[in-house]
Amino acid sequence: MKTTLSKLILKLAYALVLSSGLTGFAQAHEVLPTIGDLNSADGQVTLDMRINLEALLSGIDLDEVADTNDAENASNYDSLRALPPQKIIARAPELLAQWNALPILRGDGEPVALETVALTIPEGVNEELPRIAEWSLQATLPQDTRGLVVAWPDGAGAFVLRQQGVETPYTGYLEGGVESPEILLEGGGQQSAWEAFATYIPVGFDHILPKGLDHILFVLGLFFLSTQLRPLIWQVTAFTAAHTVTLALGALGWVSVPGSIVEPLIAASIVYVAVENIFLAGLSPWRPLVIFGFGLLHGLGFASVLGEFGLPDDQFIPALIGFNVGVEVGQLTVIAVMFLCVWQALRVMRGQGDPRAAKGLYVALAVIALALCIIPMPAVARLLEAPVAVFMIPLALIFTGCFLSVQFRQVVAPYRRFVAIPASVAIAVIGAYWFVERVFL
Repeated sequence: MKTTLSKLILKLAYALVLSSGLTGFAQAHEVLPTIGDLNSADGQVTLDMRINLEALLSGIDLDEVADTNDAENASNYDSLRALPPQKIIARAPELLAQWNALPILRGDGEPVALETVALTIPEGVNEELPRIAEWSLQATLPQDTRGLVVAWPDGAGAFVLRQQGVETPYTGYLEGGVESPEILLEGGGQQSAWEAFATYIPVGFDHILPKGLDHILFVLGLFFLSTQLRPLIWQVTAFTAAHTVTLALGALGWVSVPGSIVEPLIAASIVYVAVENIFLAGLSPWRPLVIFGFGLLHGLGFASVLGEFGLPDDQFIPALIGFNVGVEVGQLTVIAVMFLCVWQALRVMRGQGDPRAAKGLYVALAVIALALCIIPMPAVARLLEAPVAVFMIPLALIFTGCFLSVQFRQVVAPYRRFVAIPASVAIAVIGAYWFVERVFL
């Protein structure tokens, strides 16, 4: 009994160290895309936006972070977020002045100065959630203007721009620092189905890597159940089929479940698969069915993300398919990366690899991973949209577990004992924390 208890304590300690670099994501102020509707009539142009003004006023580079808590100047956003709406409304003109100086809007190559028509910021929004303002801007166009170009500012995050009131309207997804093609006032700039499909593949991939840590942990929970390929295929197939169904139904608006219900259940699904990994060494008869059920929940989570982009109906299906393809590529990338990390340990366990070479490899990889945590790499951090240590510390611990599984390869199921179970305990700890945080905090 004492030995069993000590092993459990060691596993929990290992898990807590692993999770220490990850739990900061649980209290994130998510960076959402700005959505703008562009209308033109009688020589006037109107840009109606749904926008997080506090995030833009804070000076945070929204191109580099997935949530404001990851920014060095996160306190700026928190201070603004705590202000009443009227204080933020009073500061909107300074942001608009910066935009007009760029300029953000050009008509036939000439700057077009926008003015505020209306600005509404909702009251009583939970401070842990973004507060989305509705901002209507208007300008008078030069006579006989043929087309407009919108130049979205550098550092302003993503912008979904939708032309309204014309046939075959333009719809585009602009990153910060990118400008739209010329948008003809009479219409005709609509993306083809293929263009919409291709545009949203990277959006789906980005939602998994690096932004979808909860989905990453769920997929890793599937991976660590068994070293055999067949159980993994069964699980991934069930998960993919399920989330594809609810992604389509949810994104089309046919099924809607509040995030306050979906998000805690997603956290619970992470706990379930991880705990089952600890007590079962293989695929149970009920696990594919349970994974299918959890896949339905994750699909609703994906749908809420895609729904934020508010695509017009005639582009929704190709964008939906592209987003789903991106999600699947992201999930397969997670599995491929983890497989490469543990491959040599599995080969040694099966009597196919050189133990000495494997141990040397894992020592080197662990040292490199830890070294990368302290070497300044701003470009990599921008790519990951998170501190490098958030990814490198868990990898270093995985490499350490692989080393131990090779070192003590004579014991029963060394990979499961030193890699799969500790990693599953860590995943369960993080999922349980998220569940508590999403329900009670």
